[in-house]
Amino acid sequence: MRMGLAVDASCDLPQAFLRQHGIVVMPIVVKVDNETFLDDRDPAEIQRFIDRQLGSRSHSAQTEPCSVRQVEDLFLERLVLEHDCVFCLTITATRSPIFEHVNRASFAILKSYREVRKQAGVPGPFMMRVIDTRNLFAAEGPATIEAARMIAADETPAAIRERLLYVANHTYGYMLPRDLYYLRARAKKKNDRSVGLVSAMLGSALDIKPILRCYRGDTGPVGKVRGFEPGAQALFDYAARRVRAGLLVPAVCVSYGGDLAVLAQLPGYAGLRTACDECGVQLTEAPMSITGMVNVGEGAVTLGFAAEEHEAQF
Repeated sequence: MRMGLAVDASCDLPQAFLRQHGIVVMPIVVKVDNETFLDDRDPAEIQRFIDRQLGSRSHSAQTEPCSVRQVEDLFLERLVLEHDCVFCLTITATRSPIFEHVNRASFAILKSYREVRKQAGVPGPFMMRVIDTRNLFAAEGPATIEAARMIAADETPAAIRERLLYVANHTYGYMLPRDLYYLRARAKKKNDRSVGLVSAMLGSALDIKPILRCYRGDTGPVGKVRGFEPGAQALFDYAARRVRAGLLVPAVCVSYGGDLAVLAQLPGYAGLRTACDECGVQLTEAPMSITGMVNVGEGAVTLGFAAEEHEAQF
């Protein structure tokens, strides 16, 4: 059976990994003032966004994820011909309509694919499975990496689906923002009350940075540190401890909202890399998607891994 993978553009995995596994990216259109960016994980487009130095203006950006019709077209024009089963992994449904759009499109696709395949001389049925990763940005990575591994191992669609749902329910995503005022402005734009004015003012005045966690679709602070670099140290040290404690998927995914060379220089990152090397854990590094930078601000760090339930300790 020919199995394939599709993710939305907010999934922060390296372009080389996406190409290696033939993973299709469902794009998101981002509009900032009079400029339009196609967020499809293209490194050149991400760099163009960074080079424009849009800064504080980006919080007012409009994002347009793939519509139901665009998802239908992508599948019926291409994926139902190239594959017999496709797993679509999306950003958490609590933060984006992408899961809903893909899920709605799947009904039309599964009704229409037979004639498309028949006309192209492609025999047999087609299956489509939509998985909510229940997480954001780099933390969409562990489920995607596990899906790619299981497809390569020729596991059954049923086994893959069951495993991915388990991984999604045990994935922890963390974010360290640089600018709380930006985060609040973006949250206000989206009617998201998770970052209040008082906390933004306090954080900027004292340079206190929250460590935010997304787990099973719920997002909130789990720690706070004075200063971005000490915050990075605390986050990477914590991730290194989790690596040594054991992960459900041998991978830690990290993204940075800017030049990746900065990520490598942040305090604690070398220690995380050492822990991953010693434990045989894959450490993926990727530039944050344009969508991610628009929502959390440039210069932010996101990190994700899958592990058994535990309490965050910062």
